[in-house]
Amino acid sequence: MTDSQASTSTPAAAVGTNPVAAAPAGVRTAADVVTPEVIAQLTRGVVGSGRTANHTPFTGEKLADLPQSTPQDVATAFERARAAQPAWAATSVRARAAVLLRFHDLVIGRQSEVLDLIQLETGKARLHAHEEVQAVAVAARHYGRKAGAYLKPKRHTGVVPTLTKVTELRQPRGVIGQIAPWNYPFELSVGDALPAFVSGNAVVMKPDTETALTALWARDLLIEAGLPAEVFQVVLGDGPVVGPEVVKHADYVSFTGSTRTGREVAQGAAARLVGVSLELGGKNAMLVLKDADVEKAAAGAVRACFSSAGQLCISIERLYVHESIADDFVERFAARTKAMRLGNSLAYGADMGSLVGERQLETVSRHVAEAVEKGAKLVAGGVARPDIGPLFYEPTILDGVEAPMAVCSEETFGPVVSIYRFSDEDEVIDLANATPYGLNSSVWTKDGRRGHQVAARLRTGTVNINEGYAPAYGSVQSPMGGMKDSGLGRRHGSEGILKYTEAQTVAQQRLIPLAPSFGMDDAKYAAFMSRSLKAMKAFRLR
Repeated sequence: MTDSQASTSTPAAAVGTNPVAAAPAGVRTAADVVTPEVIAQLTRGVVGSGRTANHTPFTGEKLADLPQSTPQDVATAFERARAAQPAWAATSVRARAAVLLRFHDLVIGRQSEVLDLIQLETGKARLHAHEEVQAVAVAARHYGRKAGAYLKPKRHTGVVPTLTKVTELRQPRGVIGQIAPWNYPFELSVGDALPAFVSGNAVVMKPDTETALTALWARDLLIEAGLPAEVFQVVLGDGPVVGPEVVKHADYVSFTGSTRTGREVAQGAAARLVGVSLELGGKNAMLVLKDADVEKAAAGAVRACFSSAGQLCISIERLYVHESIADDFVERFAARTKAMRLGNSLAYGADMGSLVGERQLETVSRHVAEAVEKGAKLVAGGVARPDIGPLFYEPTILDGVEAPMAVCSEETFGPVVSIYRFSDEDEVIDLANATPYGLNSSVWTKDGRRGHQVAARLRTGTVNINEGYAPAYGSVQSPMGGMKDSGLGRRHGSEGILKYTEAQTVAQQRLIPLAPSFGMDDAKYAAFMSRSLKAMKAFRLR
């Protein structure tokens, strides 16, 4: 079998089993949602002298003609943002936070609009699109309520207490360059921009062209909520052309995407000595310990592995199950997986939608075909479903996966999970950690204390106990990000907003200088300071 054949073929024994969700009567179509009026409204203010287009994965048809930005257009967008940023930064934190709180209400009230766009641009099921609405609303509420506390001046003990008064200020960096991915076009675009705005920055965002309408809808709604239009610039175009230009002009870079591209972004930022945050790839593991509730774990595995058709950087691709419960677990998991309803309508009811593009379909097909050819067993799925849409692929479970199968170590980023049996807990922790990635993991057990002990030994930025990914990601007061090749920096919590600021220390010396005074010569001053240092230690000053 040639490489090209392996990349597109499906195992001969595989037969499609997943049912199709019925479309309700009167459901909206792409033509109903993406009208010329909507396109004109959303693309207002986009700096682009060329033309491009995006398409829906559901059918492959064009959704909209869009502006395409040249390198000069990107420079113009930064000029506009930079001119508008000082006035925005001069606005009080309270006023900036109020924009986020109004945006929160608008998102909830008009969610049907963005749900339609997310589905049309990504192909995901409506419930999975709603996860993005939830995540953005939570982030808007959190930073709308907590930004003042995160950003307020902080008093610190000076080098000489009472004589040295020290205040830590948080200054906005200026113009943030944000490069957002296609898989979560609402949450990973505006969701990351909200803390940048509330901390006084402007943003120049480059969303993926294929999901640009969702990001542009978010911009339109933020402007309606009170954000100055010039503070939020959007540029569109091919990643290799426009992305480096964003990095070239930004005062700080926020990137979510592949590890390979993330390294290039980091190198570009480092060359200019500007900061960068990166959320990159993952090969995330779920550990089902021998005391786990098998039924709950099987239901949770469906959510963990197949949300957004597995096109989620924190979804599970490696599933380790204790050998004493493995057969029972696999049977229940497979039954639930085979019963998942696939669908392409702009309505609730489907359990999984489409892949987003040909590249994703090719990777999924290749990984599955190669694994089966080398001896892995298909437990569920393993087939494309062109009867539903050109990029549909059934949720797939593989058993008996071994190195060097590509699916064993490479990120698939699709609805494919591999089952591995284990007997020793220490061994499975080592196996879970035996990857260059370290983004997310999941532990299932009835013993919460034991779950925490295992979690502390996993080298991932987030660990979820008795769930796949949602509790850690949704808990926005806590940091979220990756270890190892899964990235740098964190979103959410204090780290998610303070990364968009520069720390500034202002120290005021009072009464006497930090130098010989009152007739002291150098030796007497040194002796005086030595006694003072001993006294400060004795009084347990920090």
